[in-house]
Amino acid sequence: MKIRQLVPALLYGLLLAGPVFADARFEAETTREAEAVKLARDTQAGGYELLTAAELKKMIEEGKPMLLIDTMPYDASYRKEHIPGAQQFLFPVPRMSTWDTRETDGRTEADFAALLGADKARTLVFYCGFVKCTRSDNAAAWARKLGYTQVYRFPGGLFSWKGAGFPLEAVQ
Repeated sequence: MKIRQLVPALLYGLLLAGPVFADARFEAETTREAEAVKLARDTQAGGYELLTAAELKKMIEEGKPMLLIDTMPYDASYRKEHIPGAQQFLFPVPRMSTWDTRETDGRTEADFAALLGADKARTLVFYCGFVKCTRSDNAAAWARKLGYTQVYRFPGGLFSWKGAGFPLEAVQ
């Protein structure tokens, strides 16, 4: 096939494929919408606030007193990398309606409360791996159940922190 014949054939093929590309864009938006609505509903149900990577970084840089908690598994994640200064406390992905030590690496509700401390107005920030990971939602909701009032979730977690180019640390 000569170039003069190939160009119109390619253009015709792209024109026919146009609706396919458009459908994929619309399908992607439907997925994004469902994820955004789920995040909003989890946040409402949990009764906590949300933070972006930039907002959390600013709080850290300004020295805002807070307890930062990584809710990922210790060996598989936290030990390898976590946000500097974060403590680790495992939570499961599914929402725990009642405390289950099989889901929290054997740690009890009293252990969680001891980590959070006696000051119910202390700023608490929970994160996990990425927006779809709901370990941090679970932890933030439990903190609210225990009466803590300044509870935040950083939903982008490690992926967002890395994406913003912010530093991580590992257990030595």
